[in-house]
Amino acid sequence: MPISSLPRLEPRLLTELGSFVGSSNVLTASTDLLAYDCDGTTLEKLPPSAVVFVSHTRQVSEIVQWCARNKISYTARGAGTGLSGGALTLDGGILIELSRMNRILSVDTRSGLAVVEPGLVNVHLTRAVSEEGYYFAPDPSSQAACTLGGNVAENSGGPHTLKYGVTTNHILGLTVVLPSGEIVEVGGECRGTPGYDLIGLFVGSEGTLGIVTRITVRLMRAPQTTRTLLLSFSSTLDASLAVSAIIAQGIIPAALEMMDRLVCEAVEKKLSLGIPEGTEAVLLVEIDGFEAGQDDLVSRIETIGSAHDALQVRAARNDAERSDLWRARKGAFGAIGSISPSYYTHDGVIPRSKLPEVLARIDEIVAEEGLRVANVFHAGDGNLHPLLLFDEREADQIVRAHRAGEAILRLCVEVGGSLTGEHGIGFEKIGAMSWLFDEATLSVMHGVRLALNPDQLCNPGKAVPSPASCREVRRVFGSKRYA
Repeated sequence: MPISSLPRLEPRLLTELGSFVGSSNVLTASTDLLAYDCDGTTLEKLPPSAVVFVSHTRQVSEIVQWCARNKISYTARGAGTGLSGGALTLDGGILIELSRMNRILSVDTRSGLAVVEPGLVNVHLTRAVSEEGYYFAPDPSSQAACTLGGNVAENSGGPHTLKYGVTTNHILGLTVVLPSGEIVEVGGECRGTPGYDLIGLFVGSEGTLGIVTRITVRLMRAPQTTRTLLLSFSSTLDASLAVSAIIAQGIIPAALEMMDRLVCEAVEKKLSLGIPEGTEAVLLVEIDGFEAGQDDLVSRIETIGSAHDALQVRAARNDAERSDLWRARKGAFGAIGSISPSYYTHDGVIPRSKLPEVLARIDEIVAEEGLRVANVFHAGDGNLHPLLLFDEREADQIVRAHRAGEAILRLCVEVGGSLTGEHGIGFEKIGAMSWLFDEATLSVMHGVRLALNPDQLCNPGKAVPSPASCREVRRVFGSKRYA
């Protein structure tokens, strides 16, 4: 978007906005706003009219009330690492930036919980409690940058979702500023409270029902031992079948990840892991728990690998080798930059048994568009992350990347899967919600949204379309722009 066409607020409104937080905490310069025109989905860029940095819950409440009075839409934002356009301001509204609300307010390891602010970086919580033998289980690949408020909004997962669940399984209580400006407490410090599951309602609502300003999280005791293995295969089919075989034997790894040849090539350039020649896919398998029985589990996984013609089965011998393997997995997205100028990340879910046929069909879909695909994903729970490789400088390639992405998500739905496992619907996939839900179901979802957000000023145009406008809503999928 040209700088001259950026949205603007009247000087009077800017003065009022600055009165809540101080004028130095309100960004309005064109060059500043351009830094907030997208999240991790960089193909859609919509700058806000202002960015407001807040420091505590009361400021958030005051700004939300001000937005309600002036009929100005707003969107909460943390680190901006989201991958579905959830932090975009669609109609020139303001961004309420929570990154400065980044404190750990209290830690109670005896009760296994901590109270934190939404701008706290995910991995910083684990680092703060690790010396006492605890950690925060949800670990998105972006955990070195993403914030806990964003994790709550998107119900983020990560490699260890298979055994430990997604964010909602680790949230005990929330402080939320509703679209009315009212400050409410839901949940608490106990695992389970009577009444409706309001924690479940707010976690994963993508910031459309209110702004979370305080989070009570569940801390996990660090396992007694952890073992990590890398299995290399000459075909993605063998790797996919090995995934099902591991689960079928009753083994529930802490993590069970897959990377295909292109991803392996990229991370090998960066880390020199010693992946064998001819490798088409690798599995990263991690088991944890009590020391007793771990050797047996490792032996059983090695046997499964051999039975599926693994080229190599290698167990990390120490913490340094384990760290290298995880650095490869969590750095995979960044490493793709060495083999492609641009990539478009998707996030669909399929039944685990469908992995072989879906991966083969994804290859066909992408080849039909004249592109390449790199796959790195949570194989254990069927959460796919195909990275569509293209050159953003070529307009036609952008069109083809979107078209391939739509076909992949349609495929996920057709085989009994879902549109997202952890990245959310956001703006990117809102037009695809009618593929998965009928009008009655969308009406119920929209009704819940209207009950809490009647003026729809709180992160409008995200997550749930109104049933009647599902085809008309501005969106990527189904848009004439990509016909």
